[in-house]
Amino acid sequence: MSAPTIAKRDTSGPAGSRPRTGAARRAGSAFSGIATRSAAVLLLLAVWELAPRTGLIDATFLTPFSEVVLALGELAANGQLAEHVQASLTRSLSGFGIAVLLAVPLGILIGWYRTVSDVLTPLVQVFLNTAALALLPVFVLVLGIGETSKIAIVVYACTWPILLNTITAVRNVDPTLLKLARSLDLPPLALFRKVILPASIPTIFTGLRLAGAAAIVVVIAAEMVGAKAGLGFLINDSQYNFAIPSMYAGIVAISVIGVGFNQLLVVFERRLTSWR
Repeated sequence: MSAPTIAKRDTSGPAGSRPRTGAARRAGSAFSGIATRSAAVLLLLAVWELAPRTGLIDATFLTPFSEVVLALGELAANGQLAEHVQASLTRSLSGFGIAVLLAVPLGILIGWYRTVSDVLTPLVQVFLNTAALALLPVFVLVLGIGETSKIAIVVYACTWPILLNTITAVRNVDPTLLKLARSLDLPPLALFRKVILPASIPTIFTGLRLAGAAAIVVVIAAEMVGAKAGLGFLINDSQYNFAIPSMYAGIVAISVIGVGFNQLLVVFERRLTSWR
């Protein structure tokens, strides 16, 4: 007689189903994270669309979001959007880049050398508490309404958050790391390159992200005062001509550029601090 067979228990779940793989779980987690982060933005856009259509807000002054998207598409199709975006980005990125080249080395000197700090800190405090937009008329009077004044005001606005965060970063390097590095008799240049700079990068990038936001805000304000191209000019010109959808299209474009630039800086920071 043959031995009775014992049926194996099916632990694979319902018919046709398969256990979720690690990749599937990661994909599901990523989708859930994106949905969570997007919820507030989607809610805002839904309110923006429904408020003027239901009469809660006069549609003359707050265009529904779908119409703003159409206006954005028209501006992109006729080339105006690219022209204005290019003008604003050129000014803001130029000023931002100059500010980085000036503020990071100066912040390292102030943060590391006590004598330099004693001399320059009072001056830094004065400029740090003087709003860039308050000085916009001064820049226009001294440098005119051309490109120089717009880039200069961006440099001014970006310098101080970068400088302050760089000083803070250098002063707050872990003393234990410095003692260990000095015990290895590292020369000053190697100490800076292998210890101080890597430990300072996260705080420096916080200043860079603040400066990036300031660069966009300030250049828009400068373009509203006197410019023939740029997103600030587009918004101002659309308001005067009562082209409200185009005005909001310019505002949306500024928001998208600001978020994109901030995320780009986040990516760079993660690459530079992968050792963490």
